Amino acid sequence: MHFTRAPRIPPSSSFSFLKYGFLITILVFLYSQSSLADTVYRSTDSHGRTLYSDIPAPAAQPLQLATQPTRSRYRVTRVIDGDTIVLENNKRVRLLGINAPEIESRSGPAEPGGNEAKAWLHKKLQGGVVYLEYDRQKQDHYKRALAHLYLANGEHINLSLVEHGLAAVTLIPPNLLHAATLIRAQQRAEAKKLGIWGMKQYQPRQLVKLTEKPFGWQRYRVRATALKRNRRFSRLVIGKNIDLSIANQDLALFPPLKTYLNKPLEVRGWVSRKKNHFSIRIQHPSALILR
Repeated sequence: MHFTRAPRIPPSSSFSFLKYGFLITILVFLYSQSSLADTVYRSTDSHGRTLYSDIPAPAAQPLQLATQPTRSRYRVTRVIDGDTIVLENNKRVRLLGINAPEIESRSGPAEPGGNEAKAWLHKKLQGGVVYLEYDRQKQDHYKRALAHLYLANGEHINLSLVEHGLAAVTLIPPNLLHAATLIRAQQRAEAKKLGIWGMKQYQPRQLVKLTEKPFGWQRYRVRATALKRNRRFSRLVIGKNIDLSIANQDLALFPPLKTYLNKPLEVRGWVSRKKNHFSIRIQHPSALILR
């Protein structure tokens, strides 16, 4: 795409800010309609002229362009569990940015708090109307829609589950819409020991060594002693057979990983196993907390 040049604002008061605002409005419109660019960058050339482009140049600054997410209206026919519902078109929807404890299924017994989360969501939604707000990815690999849910009165259901301690924040890039709001709500629920935060099963446990894969979402106290990297992942080494795995494509979200070395940490997530090696995938800094 070619550069768009904006007029330079002169020092006198004769410049029309209305015209400048109109230019920015056009840029926002083009940005929101474009499927080619994720970000618009602003820079200044050697003549003091302001330039806009979808290609980052040296010293260019990304513009924070506010676009209003669209919301689609549907009727709910079934609540599967605390973070999954079915719509009138038989489409399954997984609530974005959160994870509620599992209910009993073929995969295993119910996790503590799972039935409570489902009951709360059922009471809120069953047979009612919801509005779906999508993020960057609209569907997961299970073909479920990924969305934030709202009631007609504006209540943000994903956020309400977190506020009541019925679900934990689980952020997976690139779907980071409302991330800061969800994290603040979780911090309040945790401080008040609401829901899962007051249950003994979800209190952080010391993790040094594993011999079997634990069940479900867990909280652990760990200390990383070394940092290893390969082409795809960076790994904070916890023990002889345990590490915390961060995809290199997500590193921009994190502080330098050396920040975490030799300090008390709390990690939140699921343990995976490959032969005798265990790993916890970390996809957002909210799951790796300096203590």
